[in-house]
Amino acid sequence: MRLIDTFPTNKIGDLEYCAGRVFPFGATIIDGGVNFSIFSKEATGCTLVLYHHGQDEPYVEIPFPNEFRIGNVYSMMVFGIQTETTEYGYRFDGEYAPEKGLCFDRNKVLLDPYAKSVSGRTIWGKEPDASKQYQHRGQFIREDFDWEGDKPLEIPQNELIIYEMHVRSFTEHDSSNVRFKGTYTGITEKIPYLKELGVNCIELMPIFEFDEFENARVVDGKQLYNYWGYSTVDFFAPKAGYAAAAQFGMEADELKHMVKTLHNNGIEVILDVVFNHTAEGNEKGPCISYRGIDNRTYYLLTPDGHYYNFSGCGNTMNCNNPVVRNVVLECLRYWVSAYHVDGFRFDLASILSRDENGMPMINPPLLDSIAHDAVLGKSVLIAEAWDAGGLYQVGRFPAFGRWAEWNGKYRDVLRRFIKGEEEYAPELYRRIRGSYDMYGNRGAEASVNFVTCHDGFTLYDLVSYNYKHNEANGEGNADGSNDNYSWNCGIEGETDDAGIKALRFRQMKNLMTILLTSRGIPMLLSGDEFANTQWGNNNAYCQDNEISWLNWTYLKKNKELFGYIRKLISFRKAHPMLMTKSFDYGYNGTGYPELSFHGTKAWQIDETKPGLCFAYMYAEDHLKYNTEHDCFIYIAVNAHWDEHRFELPIVPNGYIWRLAFEAYGFSAGSGCGEKLADPSGIVIGPRSSAILIAEP
Repeated sequence: MRLIDTFPTNKIGDLEYCAGRVFPFGATIIDGGVNFSIFSKEATGCTLVLYHHGQDEPYVEIPFPNEFRIGNVYSMMVFGIQTETTEYGYRFDGEYAPEKGLCFDRNKVLLDPYAKSVSGRTIWGKEPDASKQYQHRGQFIREDFDWEGDKPLEIPQNELIIYEMHVRSFTEHDSSNVRFKGTYTGITEKIPYLKELGVNCIELMPIFEFDEFENARVVDGKQLYNYWGYSTVDFFAPKAGYAAAAQFGMEADELKHMVKTLHNNGIEVILDVVFNHTAEGNEKGPCISYRGIDNRTYYLLTPDGHYYNFSGCGNTMNCNNPVVRNVVLECLRYWVSAYHVDGFRFDLASILSRDENGMPMINPPLLDSIAHDAVLGKSVLIAEAWDAGGLYQVGRFPAFGRWAEWNGKYRDVLRRFIKGEEEYAPELYRRIRGSYDMYGNRGAEASVNFVTCHDGFTLYDLVSYNYKHNEANGEGNADGSNDNYSWNCGIEGETDDAGIKALRFRQMKNLMTILLTSRGIPMLLSGDEFANTQWGNNNAYCQDNEISWLNWTYLKKNKELFGYIRKLISFRKAHPMLMTKSFDYGYNGTGYPELSFHGTKAWQIDETKPGLCFAYMYAEDHLKYNTEHDCFIYIAVNAHWDEHRFELPIVPNGYIWRLAFEAYGFSAGSGCGEKLADPSGIVIGPRSSAILIAEP
């Protein structure tokens, strides 16, 4: 019998190569070498390009022989590569005819869409050399991190309290008092703070590799960036500029260490992901990766080769093409398996429901595949259920039994009611109940309730500005939303007026009181808990400075607000009835309705009529929720400019109403635990709220 060499190799210089394995796509380290695999349907040829780290010219280029192509996939094993010091890319041959959507140009070296690490932006804010054509290069990652038994936490979704943050903004300010400011490690250093606040899930704004110098410019002497990162360069690589150890090629390990440490402290990690478009922009944008590899597969194109722009950012990914669908699925699986992330929030997710002509689909295959994927079976899936093309799907997003949504209707109605628009009371009652009218077939955990997020005013600015103040963005204050439903409480911006300052803090407490006692998943914006401000800028997407950075001196200045919100979070976690995913509000074992609404008179309210005063009461059945005893929670809300007396519901013998929280004044939980002087009622001051609890 004659033995046959398993890997017959060709030679080029010091390297040997042979036909590779088609799967997995990307560059995978194997014994003695690297397996390269990449898709292109319409290219006529492909060349692997290898560089020594940081060098302008490649040290070798290896064309894929025709026999190395199977179907539309080019694959090759290369032996002898020094993976720690090598960067790579590809050239593609083919027709250049943009009017037909074909953009092949073998003079360009392109980034592998599956690259697990990208060089070129290792140091945040270091200006790149514009003369270099190949700005973003693939690097190799060894998947050898010691997780020490860690895995995604799988906290029941209905128990989540989400805290949205920007990696850099969270700790970049000097007042953060961390060693490695603006980094993944900086977040790790702040874990004791997150635990004190009580949140159990952080949602990170985009951390997939992006170029902060995309559309960078100087305005009034300040350097502006693509700061938020909603313009992905590579879906599989972490943003190196957010890592303190990136200069040593350790950004992946630093991020994994952050996730592992958060998990050790009971905190999940959700990633804000942007699959709706890429950094290549429209036909005038750069050719980084997808455009030069297979433009007509990856993007939605008009008949004349232009880009549909449902993202508002120049291009739109062809998400329901089977090839692109697999890219998204493999990306999500990779982050769950390799980085142990707990879930994802999908930016402009309605785009993921559009077909190749840009039309909405009834059963989008991508959303279906994500919902039922084996690896993603326990992952949190949250949709921003709208896009820039006018497709608004809040309450009717194709959920397939899995997807939750940012409930933009909750945000808007709560803002409008608290500022005094009484006609929104009937809708607010539905939102507090968990938005049964929108998510009745999914459960209350489908509603991610929020008052503020990165996009718009902070909580403090919401009660301090009637108008946006985005002049620093250099766009003539034309950017950002005009529909903020905000109220400055009498004076625009900062003031020394004690009465207005007190009113603003009451309004913030009112908003947080309702948010954290509503059914659904609450989400807070980082810094809101201590009244961080952006000075009225409601679109700080380009501001890498004090406008965006959390100023931690406000934590000491506004410790009463922090204490109030911290206690609210703790209160919510102590009462599983507030976190239930069901919509039960009928009678339970207490003999009372589980959730009931009231006017200033107990049990008397017309939920169809406008009004500025209402209350709602939860009756917690100890057998149903496995608590020590039954208890009753009464939340009184007075959005009127006069004080009002609320008559309290009668509770069983042996129970007595005590004051748990009161928004009036600056004291967090003022009078907490005290019996009421008048057990039959309570006076709620103007534009204020209170929580009472009755237990044996």
